[in-house]
Amino acid sequence: MTDLTVFQQKLSALLPDFKLLFQEPLSKHTSFHIGGPAEVMAFPRNAEELAKLLKVSALLDCKPVILGAGTNVLAPDAGMPGLVICLKDVLGGITQLDNTTIRVMAGVTMTRAAVFAANLGLSGMEFAHGIPGTVGGGVYMNAGAYGGELCQICKQVAVMDMAGNTRILSAEEMQFSYRHSRLEEEPGIVLYADFILIPAPVEQIRGRMQELMNKRKASQPLEHPSAGSAFKRPVGGYAAALIDQAGLKGFRIGDAAVSEKHAGFVVNLGSATAKDVVSLLQQVSERVYAASGIRLEPEVRIW
Repeated sequence: MTDLTVFQQKLSALLPDFKLLFQEPLSKHTSFHIGGPAEVMAFPRNAEELAKLLKVSALLDCKPVILGAGTNVLAPDAGMPGLVICLKDVLGGITQLDNTTIRVMAGVTMTRAAVFAANLGLSGMEFAHGIPGTVGGGVYMNAGAYGGELCQICKQVAVMDMAGNTRILSAEEMQFSYRHSRLEEEPGIVLYADFILIPAPVEQIRGRMQELMNKRKASQPLEHPSAGSAFKRPVGGYAAALIDQAGLKGFRIGDAAVSEKHAGFVVNLGSATAKDVVSLLQQVSERVYAASGIRLEPEVRIW
């Protein structure tokens, strides 16, 4: 057995009752199926354990990296030193607070939240049905699709700072914008969010959700590992259309490729590396800029 690093030894001593994995492949925890080993990956079971992890990290002068469902992350081939805190399957549960408001814990998938709202006859989350990932990650980046964004329905968010303290931020205080919230500049972890929805007939809501799901299946390369939309929507155009117009559908570096089905997606055709994906994103951005004068920016979070 490989000897433990000093950091692994310290964490093990300070957190004897925590689930800690050493040299855990990040490829097992990201939708791209890419990424080398995390020196330590921790799996807190609740908010109290999360707070303790953050406080111990501060004690060891370590800045942990937070991983949710890993659906919008490109992890490095060399892996990550230090601590990765994995929150997938943590912080679950949904509660109806009143006739129009639901509280969704950060670990709940976007799809499950949309179905829960639909079953209550509450409209407004239909766009989230089929978006991969969790509500925590969705709030962090103000996820959206088909004209809808979480900021449109968000009332407030419970956020834990990196010292383990929790506070409630209003939607205004979250400073939402396109694929952005204040948590990009001010690190914090979403614990739950409250959403205000609109009563509507259940069958009408379910019909809209099915319509959007059919669109996804028809247009998106769901058969290949990816991280969803590879680029943000630029001012003055749409990323997929610009990539297609530049003749880049199917463009490939190693096993990373622009999808033949949807030019806005970069897919892993088998054994793509993070280096392959980064090179592909850079070249696509350069070629689109040369063809259109519009600069594409990655939506994928590159660690």
